[in-house]
Amino acid sequence: MLVLDVDGTLTDAGVFIDGTGTESKRFDIQDGMGIARLQRSGVEVAFLSGRHSEATARRALELGIREVVNGIGEKLPALQALARSRGLLPEEVCYVGDDVNDIDCMRWSGLGVAVRNARLDVKATADWITGSPGGHGAIREVAERIMELNGGPDGPKGD
Repeated sequence: MLVLDVDGTLTDAGVFIDGTGTESKRFDIQDGMGIARLQRSGVEVAFLSGRHSEATARRALELGIREVVNGIGEKLPALQALARSRGLLPEEVCYVGDDVNDIDCMRWSGLGVAVRNARLDVKATADWITGSPGGHGAIREVAERIMELNGGPDGPKGD
């Protein structure tokens, strides 16, 4: 399972709010293609965001992501509950983040990934750092890496 922080990971950390309070975010289309391909290969994807956002819920809907934890204070218990509900061990979870509230999730997961523009302490925790920044192809890199580790875009290959 791939679990993604949203702001700063799936986006460039920018949030646009107009005078009426309407919010918008910029999501990378190539990241979306990577997520779609990863899902087709059999890997479930979930969003885990500390900040509630209708834009996040809408993007999840567009990508067919059923598990969205949107606006959670403590991320690690939510991540652990999500994995437990699917019978997954930590080593079967990849978590991607960019800020200090992602560190515990990254440490708990089998593969903790920081996007290139992550905070330094987050990068120090990561098992891997993407070459691209959040919101600009980082998640596409992660999706392709997971598919590669699983034996290609069609999932695990038998020996």
